[in-house]
Amino acid sequence: MSADRILYRTRQFWQALGSVPSCDDIALVSTLLAPPQQMIFQRMHRSEQAHSLRVLYGLLDQREEQKDLLVAALLHDVGKSRFPLHLWERVMIVLARVICPGCGKRWGERVIEGNVAPRGWRRAFVIAEEHPAWGAEMAAEAGCSRLTVNLIRRHQELIPDSSSDELTIEDRLLLKLQAIDDES
Repeated sequence: MSADRILYRTRQFWQALGSVPSCDDIALVSTLLAPPQQMIFQRMHRSEQAHSLRVLYGLLDQREEQKDLLVAALLHDVGKSRFPLHLWERVMIVLARVICPGCGKRWGERVIEGNVAPRGWRRAFVIAEEHPAWGAEMAAEAGCSRLTVNLIRRHQELIPDSSSDELTIEDRLLLKLQAIDDES
């Protein structure tokens, strides 16, 4: 892991500990999200809300106006609220990705279907891998557009050839979301 990446992860850790959305942040959220969407946003841990707001502000700094993308920025991690992670589990996921790239994905393969809470040492990895699908379900139930739901579902998906002129509009928006998410 590079020194830049270590610094990024350290900064992200400290931001997660002390992040609380301000009243202005919550006012902005209410202008972008319908009431059912605001309800699922409020289910997220405060640090995840703050992270989502950093992603939103990153897009707004780039003068992004595409509403489906802005809503996806706020709700892309909402699936984590289904089975909230402990801080030590978040650290474990990050360390596993450094020490054994690809292991987290393998360990996160869902064994139990449905709405049963994952258990055991694999719990954190299951949540990390499954939260995009869970978030997409929650967003669809809260009335989000199909495009927003797809962006949430795909926000961890690798797009093989990002330089291709054949990328769909959805793929282009997904790349914007991923770029800011990776920085935040």
